[in-house]
Amino acid sequence: MKPGSKYYPLYQRLSQIEDTTVTFTFDELEACLDGKLPNMACRNSTWWANRSRGGHQAKAWINAGYHTDKVDLAQRRVTFKKFQAEYKIQRVDGEIKWDQGAIRALRLHMSLSQAQFAEAIGVRRQTISEWENGVYSPDRSTMKHLGLVAEKAAFNPADFYRPGVSSAEFPQSK
Repeated sequence: MKPGSKYYPLYQRLSQIEDTTVTFTFDELEACLDGKLPNMACRNSTWWANRSRGGHQAKAWINAGYHTDKVDLAQRRVTFKKFQAEYKIQRVDGEIKWDQGAIRALRLHMSLSQAQFAEAIGVRRQTISEWENGVYSPDRSTMKHLGLVAEKAAFNPADFYRPGVSSAEFPQSK
């Protein structure tokens, strides 16, 4: 999102909000943008679609970490919700099964980019991408190494991992 673009003020506003859900009236959005919303935004809910290509307005909320949750054209308001990625962590004999979700969850827990994570564990960035996209899985020795890295990083989720939420706050499955 480029400073100076029409929807940059909305991006800035959403970036400063810590709530997971936020609702704005169209009037509040127009005040934020210092101008009127396009007629299409007031008549057609597809204008509010969460698309990263083509919709300059959508880039404002997507880049701020939100997606549109509800659009009420009659009441002239829109609700944005923060993205909440969630990874199912599987275990085999008490050990984390290092599948694509577990690997991504560990990397996010450590707040590392794919390149930084690759450097930390001694593989190429492309390897991390391939693991996280399920192209292939790490070999047995690398899985052991990932277990050691996880232990050192205090990564020990129960059944699910949600970035930014501690295991104690996350509802456990029964």
